[in-house]
Formats: sequence, C-alpha cells, structure tokens
Amino acid sequence: MTFSSSQQIVLASGNPGKIREIQAILSGHPIIAQSAFNVVETVETGSTFVENAIIKARNAALHCRLPSIADDSGLVVDALNGAPGVVSARYAGVGASDQDNVYKLLRELKGVPDERRSARFICVMVFMEHAGDPFPVIAQGVWEGGILNHAIGANGFGYDPVFWVPERQCSSAELPAAVKNSLSHRGQALRSLTDLIKAREL
Repeated sequence: MTFSSSQQIVLASGNPGKIREIQAILSGHPIIAQSAFNVVETVETGSTFVENAIIKARNAALHCRLPSIADDSGLVVDALNGAPGVVSARYAGVGASDQDNVYKLLRELKGVPDERRSARFICVMVFMEHAGDPFPVIAQGVWEGGILNHAIGANGFGYDPVFWVPERQCSSAELPAAVKNSLSHRGQALRSLTDLIKAREL
C-alpha cells in the first residue's frame, strides 16, 4: 500500500462542507471528490458509523478505480439516547437542510437543562486501496461538547452553530476553520488515518 503525495485519492462524499475540510487537512495530496467521476452516492444501509464509512469507500473505489477515503460522522446526544447518530444528516427527513436538522434537534431538547445537554461529534474514517481491499484502514475521532439552546456563529456547517466547545467557550460555528480542523472529530480521524497508513507501509 502506498500513500505518496502525488497519489490521487477519491473522496466518497458529496457534502461540500466535508469536502472542504478534508481537502484542507490533506492539502499535500490530490483529493478528488467522487462527483468529478459522476459517482452516485450509495445508500447508507449500515447501523453504525463504521459500516456506513466502509460502504461509501468501497462504492467510490469501485466506480473510480482509485484508492478512496470515506467518512461517516454524526452527532450523538446523551439526553436523546444517542440520536441523531448515524442519521444526523437526515435527522429531519430525507433531503433535510442543515437548518431543518438543527431546528428538530432544538425542539427535541426543549426544556432539557444545560447540565444534561452533553453531546459529541463522532467521525469514522476509512481508506481503501481498491474496492476489494480486505483490510481497510479505519480510524476514528471524538469531539466532546454540548448542545446550546440556540444557534450561534456563521462558520462551519451541519450542527456546528449549536455545538458548544468547552475548551474554547464558543460554538463550533464561531471557530476559524483552521482551529476547528485542529480540534474536530474529523481532523482527529484524518490525522490518525494518515498515521495508520504510513505505519502500514513501514
């Protein structure tokens, strides 16, 4: 397995926010979104982040015939027994906007006191050398925080405006992109993934 700086890697995502973040973190590699190959996003039938990430990575590698990276990530809220979880992107229904999902989350948490609004972002990142790769590289990241009572900030995407970052005393959407990438679940998972790939090459 190789992971040279000149190697093209297809990113199995159509989410502009995710693509932007991953390209920024892996700036030394030519990352190509699967949309450039007209790949249709596969159906996420898994019940866990790991299953869905593997499904997406395999689909991209199969259609693009290139190594692929896929992530599956979401928000886990303790007071909601782990929801929205693996359906975070479609929490308010198929085709829901980020704002729709945030509104639903805040409705579900109405009346829940601050001390019970603990939550975390989870990201599982998968690298597959080819569609039949029997030993995909899997990494994960966890970003602990809480859920605000209303949205604050204009940066980021998804649930960022209502995700409280205790160490910075602000919402995720108030963080500059570089700071968010240094702290976030996705940044953690990507850095771990690249380390694991390099270690396998030794």
